[in-house]
Amino acid sequence: MFIIKPILIIIVNALVFIGMAKFIPGFNLSGSYIQIAIIALVFTILNFLLKPILKLLFGPIIIFTLGLGLVAVHIAILYILDILVDTLTIQGMALIYSALIIGFVNFLIHLMFKK
Repeated sequence: MFIIKPILIIIVNALVFIGMAKFIPGFNLSGSYIQIAIIALVFTILNFLLKPILKLLFGPIIIFTLGLGLVAVHIAILYILDILVDTLTIQGMALIYSALIIGFVNFLIHLMFKK
């Protein structure tokens, strides 16, 4: 189970990135499926490393907005991913829409694995 969870998270994130590239204008993703899997891997690593730090920094905002501040955390992670990866471009409102979608999907994944 220790190895299956991260692999499943990477696969689901890759599928969500492909879906967002097709349906959200301004979310541009180019490259092969291997490159998309690498983007999902980088996103998962950023999520694992930066999300706790960003939650700590945005803590008062998250508490004050009753959890809606988590969207700002996802926006920050996606913005950093956009800077790091050349084959991904997120423009304008697509950043907010994609942060909402990826946050919801990751919430469902973690809810599924919660004991």
